[in-house]
Amino acid sequence: MSAKFDIVVYSATGYTGQLVAEYLASNYVGDGAPTWAMAGRSRDKLASVRDAIRAPANIPFIVADAADPASLRAMVDQAKLVVTTVGPYQLYGSDLLAACVASGTDYMDLCGEPIWLKQMIDRHEAAAKASGARIMFSCGFDSIPFELGAFFVQEEARRLFGAPAPRVKGRVRDISWKFSGGTSASARVTFEAVAQDLSLVSILKDPFAFTAGFEGPKQPRGNKPVFEEDLQSWSAPFAMAILNTRNVHRSNMLMGFPYGRDFVYDEMVLTGAGEEGLANAKLVMAANGDKTGPAALKPGEGPSKQERDNGHYDLLYVAIAPDGRQVRAAVKGDLDPGYASTAKIISECAICLLRDTPDVPAGLWTPGAAMQHKLINRLVDHAGLRFEVES
Repeated sequence: MSAKFDIVVYSATGYTGQLVAEYLASNYVGDGAPTWAMAGRSRDKLASVRDAIRAPANIPFIVADAADPASLRAMVDQAKLVVTTVGPYQLYGSDLLAACVASGTDYMDLCGEPIWLKQMIDRHEAAAKASGARIMFSCGFDSIPFELGAFFVQEEARRLFGAPAPRVKGRVRDISWKFSGGTSASARVTFEAVAQDLSLVSILKDPFAFTAGFEGPKQPRGNKPVFEEDLQSWSAPFAMAILNTRNVHRSNMLMGFPYGRDFVYDEMVLTGAGEEGLANAKLVMAANGDKTGPAALKPGEGPSKQERDNGHYDLLYVAIAPDGRQVRAAVKGDLDPGYASTAKIISECAICLLRDTPDVPAGLWTPGAAMQHKLINRLVDHAGLRFEVES
């Protein structure tokens, strides 16, 4: 049976899901646009969101609930691709993913939960390849700019050095964003799971947790401030590195190790030089100690439109050749990374898979490894990202 819709946005009534639906309604409605539907637990809430985002009155609704596997299966059967923003995924995502794998339906999410991702990769890799499903995790700011930043700088290293660099640094130069309630909930549930089962700590400590059967060289721990001579700046631990570094190593594996099997990669936050830079690094360390984000936020809440529009990010990538030569590149975004930019990124990922890279084979992919230059081009053309080589 052919799918009724190209894309179904699941949890379209949630904070981030509403932003995704709004982006699609503003950019992909009308002749030639992919067909898409909004899905969630309540038809009334879906109608309310449709009206709030000024989507066309004829946007279809699908009522589906994470607690009702039969409703999820019925939703999945109507879609070529399900885009899900519901989290925490370890609480609400497993049945939907299993339904997509079983039916051969493509799937994209915004998951930033390393333990759940490791478990799902181990559980569904073979079944997705057998069913024809293309499964892509972490399709927002977690972790596409970082995965593609490493890819982009390695392409330039190959051009300049004649070979990929065995060492790449990912550094956050500037970022402006706020947590949503969903992000807070995901972090809280992850640490509660670890408290109940200490064996899960090994997943959080393993930089190759997502590369089953392969273990590369020792990686930087990135757990304390350091002064980097080549950048003339202090750097502090980056909270998202625990996810992004794993996705970058998985991307390298899925592409056939174009960065080499001895590839070393880490991510930190640049905080400046001198005593002020060290003081800033210590402030970042202190902020990282709050694992749940702002306590006042609840799922469904998040930054205001003004805060989203005023957000931005600037990421630096430094590829270092064995002889010490360097090439540097940047990835920049023009909106709040966690939500406004993320909504654009995952939407364009979906369009890229369906339109630009329909021949991506079945399996569990990182989006950058699957779509590479075509995804970079689409993000530059439509999602407000810039990829730049720096002198």
